[in-house]
Amino acid sequence: MTPAGWRLWVAGARPRTLGAALAPVLVGTSAATADGPTVWWRAGAALVVAMALQVGVNYANDYSDGVRGTDHGRVGPLRLTASGLVAPASVKRAAILSMLVAGLAGLALAVAVDLRILLVGAAGVAAAWLYTGGPRPYGYLGLGEVMVLVFFGFVATAGSAYVQVEGVPATAWWGSLAVGLLACAILLANNIRDVETDARSGKRTLAVRVGAARARLLFAGCVAGAFLAVVAVGLIEPWGFLALLALPLAVPPTLLVLRRTDPPSLVAALVATARLEVVVGALLAVGLWRR
Repeated sequence: MTPAGWRLWVAGARPRTLGAALAPVLVGTSAATADGPTVWWRAGAALVVAMALQVGVNYANDYSDGVRGTDHGRVGPLRLTASGLVAPASVKRAAILSMLVAGLAGLALAVAVDLRILLVGAAGVAAAWLYTGGPRPYGYLGLGEVMVLVFFGFVATAGSAYVQVEGVPATAWWGSLAVGLLACAILLANNIRDVETDARSGKRTLAVRVGAARARLLFAGCVAGAFLAVVAVGLIEPWGFLALLALPLAVPPTLLVLRRTDPPSLVAALVATARLEVVVGALLAVGLWRR
């Protein structure tokens, strides 16, 4: 059954991807406890920034791909614009509103901590909109995974630590690589599923550029790299090794991506990878928490 009312907007926000926003905030905030007490309102504001940007990029992607015709005939999460269930202008407004919420929370952090955070926030909002929007969207050039690693890995994790202690511990940098690579894997699973429709519509994602076979190996490499980053965290803070308990959860999505080509299996791989990132992030956060 097609959702309606507020449930339609929740579905359009793609809630299964929101773990990519939660995990880096958990890791960065916990890593900062090695250098000072937690300022809880700053942690909450950092979470609002990350979540609102994730929702904003999902709505912006829905709008831009919908009006370009890229989403027609695609399998996967509900597309508000392409399905015709919501007017494109309404989806665009929802994207702008989400980014405005992120901007306001970021402004509060910048005023309290460091005004240079405004520059980072502006870059994040621009990256969210230009993923599939604008005259030359970088998602159509194969740069989506790179930007996900930068903003939902390094920036979100290191930024969450910085707003706590105005510094970034080494564990936060390595933790950012762990969650960032898993966020890249989520996007790869999505783009491997859509490789044929993207190629036909002219959307040159990384999966389209390198081919599905290489993209599958890259997915496995991202997952493996994430756990190597966990090991690096553990070598600095031994309790970080706790996140290796998530290794069994990495097996099913990796096998699905490597062995299956049907869209439902790849959707299942995407969901399982999102779950894996949340678990890795939560276990790292527990391992790094000092107070």
